[in-house]
This record gives sequence, C-alpha cells and structure tokens, in this order.
Amino acid sequence: MFRLGLKRLMEPVAQFLEERLQIPLPIPRTVLRPPGAQPEREFLAACYRCGNCVDVCPARAIRSLSNDDIEQRGTPYIDPDLAACVVCDELACMKACPSGALRPVNKPTDIRMGLARVKLDLCLRSRDEDCRICVAKCPIGPTAITINPAGQIEILPQGCVGCGACQFYCPTTPKAITIEPHF
Repeated sequence: MFRLGLKRLMEPVAQFLEERLQIPLPIPRTVLRPPGAQPEREFLAACYRCGNCVDVCPARAIRSLSNDDIEQRGTPYIDPDLAACVVCDELACMKACPSGALRPVNKPTDIRMGLARVKLDLCLRSRDEDCRICVAKCPIGPTAITINPAGQIEILPQGCVGCGACQFYCPTTPKAITIEPHF
C-alpha cells in the first residue's frame, strides 16, 4: 500500500521531468510478456512481481522469470515452447494485475504480445506434407494465420496477437514458427 501511494505521488513529478529531459530510448523486449504488457521500460517499472497474473492464468502459460538479471527477476513471461497463451475470454491476467503493468484491452484481438515468424524451409508444408496444426490451433483464427494460395503458412500481422499457440503446437525441431516479442 505504501509503495502504491508513493508511486501515485511521484508519477506527476516523473512525468514532468521526462517532458523536460530527453526521453530515453525504449528497452528491447527479450521475452514474451503476458497480454496487455506495457512497453518494456514502463512494464519493468510498474510490475510489482506479485505473481497474481501467474496464479490466475487458466492455461498456466505465465511464469515468473528466475534469472540473473535483477531488473527482470520475478517478472511474468510466457515461453511458448512450454505453454501458450490461449487468449482466454476473461483476460484474467490483465484483470489481476494491481500495478497497471498489464493493462486491459477492449477485445482479445487488440492484444499485441508479439508476432509469429515462419521459417518456410523448416515447415513440413515445404516437404509436401499437409500439416495445418498451427492454423488449426490458433485461438484468433484465419485473421491471424492462414495458408496462402502457394500452399505456405502466412502470418497476417494485423491479426496475429503473438500468443504462441502456433509455436507451441509446431511439430518440427527446431520450430518452424516462433514468436518475436513486441516492444
């Protein structure tokens, strides 16, 4: 409670100083953050590392980072090789976040966690196999991923939310489809 009060007191001062000083460049995101995550710098500053989003995730996709980087340690992330975000109807992680590090979106298709990338040379479809797993498992559907007229997997950037379902279910090793985090 003290931390929240201090944060509310200091935010206007910090905002005033940022407006007067040169705004720092964004921090590149190296891990996939849960839905609704703010840009990395703001996310790291706001996240309480409380684990509420981890606890409420119905897919058990959200985990807490346990690495040597003290700034990131304890923050939530998703590893699509272990579990994918299912873009649940209740958007539970965003609602459970007390700090605003994860902010609710209007609808699931407004989520922008990352973007899927296809390595066509690794895709089973390039070997004349009729694999459609990534397309079938996508919780967003054909507005995010489809098979183009040439028979290749195509990611539609305006529809892909970066949930990781395609990466999770991809049967190839190494994965033919991976998620690149946004921000």
